[in-house]
Amino acid sequence: MGVLADKFVTDAVEMRQAYCAALMKEAAENAKITVVDADVSHSVGTGPFYEKFPDRSINCGIMEAHAVGLCAGMSAMGLVPFFHAFGVFATRRVFDQIFISCAYQNLNVKIIGADPGVTAATNGGTHMPFEDLGLMRLIPNATIVEPADSSMYNFAVKFMADNYGLFYLRTSRRKTVKIYGDGARFEIGRANKLADGDDVCIFACGIMVYEALKARELLAKKGVFASVYDMHTIKPVDSAAVIYEAKKCGAIVTAENHNVIGGLGSAVCEVVSENYPVPVERVGVEESFGEVGSQEYLQSRFGLTAEKIAERALKSIERKLKRK
Repeated sequence: MGVLADKFVTDAVEMRQAYCAALMKEAAENAKITVVDADVSHSVGTGPFYEKFPDRSINCGIMEAHAVGLCAGMSAMGLVPFFHAFGVFATRRVFDQIFISCAYQNLNVKIIGADPGVTAATNGGTHMPFEDLGLMRLIPNATIVEPADSSMYNFAVKFMADNYGLFYLRTSRRKTVKIYGDGARFEIGRANKLADGDDVCIFACGIMVYEALKARELLAKKGVFASVYDMHTIKPVDSAAVIYEAKKCGAIVTAENHNVIGGLGSAVCEVVSENYPVPVERVGVEESFGEVGSQEYLQSRFGLTAEKIAERALKSIERKLKRK
């Protein structure tokens, strides 16, 4: 279970700093761990790894497909490669190489996609993946993780290093709101329940976890009480939690920094429709490409806000009541 921070403030540590620190910790204990970058060691924050482990650090330049093929070969030789690129280039640009060279060959490759969705901010639409979760969910046996803050990295990176297979870690690189306090625990494939309620349940991931917690406060002022989960593992999704809340609340909202098609919302809808059908409202990007702007502006532009989550929660409850 998760342990919430005493108050929500901007984290003192950038996500990329926390990630690299966790990776170096594992690399110190596992000589097979290597870093492969597509010219992003500064952007993604792996620079300190290069300094500490220069013989296990490779910059392939802006040649992502080559980098993934290299990772496949390294894995076949027994190494544990961690490949880094911006989310669009770590998934969409190299989808065939990931699918055939890595997954189809059942190799041990870890892919880190930086600045997903609106966290790409001023890098604009060309660097703003709203489709990466959907793509990676299509790959058999892939595991997909998206931490809400820096607290999860030590566990997530260790789990990725210790467990064989294809992993996709989707992460922003700058500072985020601190969600978890000391002592928070995580389990891949099991969502963290952050708040309880009986009227509606909100499943969120990444930067939308904070928005979901704020939405819960907005709803409480209206006498509506929501459960909130951090669905940090998008695949395998926590089906048990979804079914439990579908039966308990009878109304669900999903919130993600991604297209409403293919990601967390689709995963939850699949579980609900196959096991216990209830109204589901999805908050995410709808039929849009990315654009240039600050993260704050873009969250408002695409409706990735607490206000939108609360609005959809009330709609889901309304749909539930009409069914009775």
